[in-house]
Amino acid sequence: MMRAKGKATFLDAMKETTSPVSPAAAKEALKEDEWEVRPGGMLVQKRDPDSDAPAGAPVPTVRLKVKFNGVSHEIYINSQASFGELKKMMSEKTGLHHEDQKVLYKGKEMDSKAFLDMSGVKDRSKLVLLEDPDAQAKRLIEQRRADKAHRASKSVSRISLDVDKLATKVSALEAIVRKGGKVVEADVVALTEALMTELVKLDAIAADGEVKAQRRLQELSTTESASAL
Repeated sequence: MMRAKGKATFLDAMKETTSPVSPAAAKEALKEDEWEVRPGGMLVQKRDPDSDAPAGAPVPTVRLKVKFNGVSHEIYINSQASFGELKKMMSEKTGLHHEDQKVLYKGKEMDSKAFLDMSGVKDRSKLVLLEDPDAQAKRLIEQRRADKAHRASKSVSRISLDVDKLATKVSALEAIVRKGGKVVEADVVALTEALMTELVKLDAIAADGEVKAQRRLQELSTTESASAL
């Protein structure tokens, strides 16, 4: 005679459904890029700056007092905005580039990517804005480097157009020769000199990175056309 199975107790169900979490799984669940520590020491999931606030939960606007060069500016801003956004608003007020600014809250410099509310900033909080000479110098150096690369790239592109026109003439001379015709020596000399001039121009362009590679490819193309002559 078969014995009827007893009813499963709540404890039995818990034993069946609950399994210990392995250290690897726990580590995976707490990835550094998914969590951050709030000022009070609480571990919270990072907020996505691009995500919208939940429906029906409007984000409050806070009024801040930001002092710069002895002048206090009143700023109204989203409480969940970043300090980088605050810097851009202050740039409109002061004319100081947002990358040249340093924002202090309670005597501590705040990172541009940090959020106001998570850093403890509340309505009527007071902050200090300073000019950052080091950041300004770095930005100007990078800007000059970018401008130089842009000018170099334009120069290479301009030479490339000129070389393409010369290459078309070289192809025309080659076609004449293939058909058994003769070409004027003066035309060959003139084209060769023109191509060599373009090579000299390319060599004079100071370039790095992608622009340098662009210049090198154009040098090879120009040399190939000159060699055909």
